[in-house]
Amino acid sequence: MTQKVRKAVFPVAGLGTRFLPATKSMPKEMLTVVDKPVIQYAVEEALAAGIEEIIFVTGRGKSALENHFDKPYELSDALRKKGKMKELDMVENVLPENVRVYYTRQGAPLGLGHAVLCARGIVGNEPFALLLPDDIIYSNQGTMLKDMVDAYEETGCSQVMVQEVPTDRIKNYGILDPKGAEVKNGRVQAHAFVEKPKPEDAPSNLGVVGRYILSPRIFDFLEEKVVGAGGEIQLTDAMDKLIQEQDFYGFLLDGQRFDCGDKVGFQQANLFYALKDDYIGPRLREFLEQEHIKNELSKTA
Repeated sequence: MTQKVRKAVFPVAGLGTRFLPATKSMPKEMLTVVDKPVIQYAVEEALAAGIEEIIFVTGRGKSALENHFDKPYELSDALRKKGKMKELDMVENVLPENVRVYYTRQGAPLGLGHAVLCARGIVGNEPFALLLPDDIIYSNQGTMLKDMVDAYEETGCSQVMVQEVPTDRIKNYGILDPKGAEVKNGRVQAHAFVEKPKPEDAPSNLGVVGRYILSPRIFDFLEEKVVGAGGEIQLTDAMDKLIQEQDFYGFLLDGQRFDCGDKVGFQQANLFYALKDDYIGPRLREFLEQEHIKNELSKTA
């Protein structure tokens, strides 16, 4: 019988150097998209997929992230006394009562594969979700992560989200090598994975994005600590070994992905979610429709 996917791993040890000076004293995962930190979008996605245990792989300077998912007793007391019950609900119910949170340190920046390996002692011999919080996923079909969890629990096969990427961006992604060309119900079976190939060497344009459902067998390959592209322990390399033993599927993204590890993607996410907000959206559209704003936006650098 296939095990239930109960746990999710979030690698959050990065320094966020692309966002300096903002991240000099603030974790990049705590930068806000409209009114929520980036990390909260990914955590809410995991909760909607039925995840019961959250595992953060952290580093130095991440105390603000840890505090965000804790109970703010002083703030709660102040809000309660002032009768600000809506705001009280926001800060007290970031996580449901039944969800457990764990923190473990990644002692050195040795790559995504190493960060995942750091969670092995907490995950144990169970399948798990892996969410890279830099990616905010807006799905046209509800929560794609839940579909990936369901697919794993039905088949026992690992799953990864993929999207078509431009040729000039292929070198920045792990690329899925399809097993045949058939795409069925938005899924494609993987033959192999290649980490950051040159465009001319890439087996496809299907780039791996930050959502995975992985068999615990992946830890055995990560434990080998083989150094790959960029001098780091690459998760893609371990996935390529896992695929020699177990079937592996790519889930084609149906929706919008915002790379919030990039300044452009971060601003796009803010604009997208602001326009969807009932209060901000109409006012922001009115602002953007002003003639002098249109003129400014039409100017080229």
